Amino acid sequence: MEILLEIIVPVFGIVALGYGAARTGLFPHDATKGLSRFVFDYAIPAMLFRTMATTELPATIQWGFLISYFGGGYIAWIVGSLLNRYAFKGSGAAPAIAGMTGAFSNTVMLGVPLVLTTFGDVATLPLFLIIAFHSWQLLSVVTIQAEIGIGARQEMRRLPVNVAKGLITNPIIIALLLGVLVNLLGFKLPGFVDTLTSTLGRAALPCAVFAMGASIAAYRIAGAVQQAAVGTVLKLALHPLLVWALATHVFRVETLWRDVAVLLASLPVGINVYLMAQRYQSAVAQSTTAILISTGLSVLSVAGVLLLLDVR
Repeated sequence: MEILLEIIVPVFGIVALGYGAARTGLFPHDATKGLSRFVFDYAIPAMLFRTMATTELPATIQWGFLISYFGGGYIAWIVGSLLNRYAFKGSGAAPAIAGMTGAFSNTVMLGVPLVLTTFGDVATLPLFLIIAFHSWQLLSVVTIQAEIGIGARQEMRRLPVNVAKGLITNPIIIALLLGVLVNLLGFKLPGFVDTLTSTLGRAALPCAVFAMGASIAAYRIAGAVQQAAVGTVLKLALHPLLVWALATHVFRVETLWRDVAVLLASLPVGINVYLMAQRYQSAVAQSTTAILISTGLSVLSVAGVLLLLDVR
């Protein structure tokens, strides 16, 4: 009950508020776009920069932690791709989109607020380590698989350039790298920079969650319910279960870091899955429906994970 009152209700309550405001027209679509851009381009990067610049960094990267999270994700990805290909007779880019559905979490808009609300600042480093590896890696994999599926090669030839361009123009990645650089060089943030980034960062968490709720209000159940249901089960159940098993029994990851990874894995399907489906004009209905269903049911998956991990 304590978890529900202190973590689940506040975070998902703001999601519901954003969704309701957008659905009723009280928060227009243009306002949602503007708020999302503020969160992604300014508030969260400011928070990340300040946090990484002032956090004590580990001597080495905990590869067991990263392998547990992404290894669990890729197993769910493979299962989703195979089920789409052989159970639902998917072809072209569809198996790639189905695989991505089972592995791509909403790590920024929902993950950042939820993890920091649950664990506090001590979870900053493992949270942002996953974020640093998340989008560019999974987007590269889905591009390669989709291009192979449709028999194209042009996109694969451009992939390294596209990935590099995406990294150097992503405000979140830039903020992470700059924060780490400042930290490694031993610089202390000037008072006005610390105050500026701290003030912007405080706006990041509530604005991100509200913007996520408002954003999904634009989506509708678009059919392909069976395929979407399979993707939802993979994302909300199989992915976190695999991450927990790998982090607990294979790599024996530190408890806090393991819990952060499992919680992120229990989050709903990220909106980038829909964007990739639109890009390839494949599995669009499936991805749209999966985003809606998984977002609604993630209240249960997150609550279940917190209870099972005995998070207080």
